[in-house]
Parts: sequence; structure tokens; C-alpha cells
Amino acid sequence: MADTLLRRPEVEARTGLSRSTLYVWMKRGEFPQPVRLGARLVAWRESDVTAWLESREIRVA
Repeated sequence: MADTLLRRPEVEARTGLSRSTLYVWMKRGEFPQPVRLGARLVAWRESDVTAWLESREIRVA
């Protein structure tokens, strides 16, 4: 099954992060890397973004 690809505006909306924060966190290895679709076109796998969001949830016992 193919994973849905999300463009940056959708990733920003889902995560609440700004464009600059996304790129800083990617550089530091704190956010999933995008998939390159062209010379200036990238997208993120929905499963990677979902897994990242789930890993950041605060779990209350």
C-alpha cells in the first residue's frame, strides 16, 4: 500500500510547526526527512509524520 505524501503546508497544519522550525528540526535530526520529488519539490510520508506526532504525545498513566 502506497503511503500518502504530504506537502509542507499540510505538515505545518498537522504539527503546528512553522516552516523554519521544520527545517531546523530536520537538520538536527528531530523531525523526519522529506522525500525529494523534484529539484525543488519535497513531501513527507504521512506515516513518518504520524509516527513523529505519536512519539511526542504526553502519556499520562
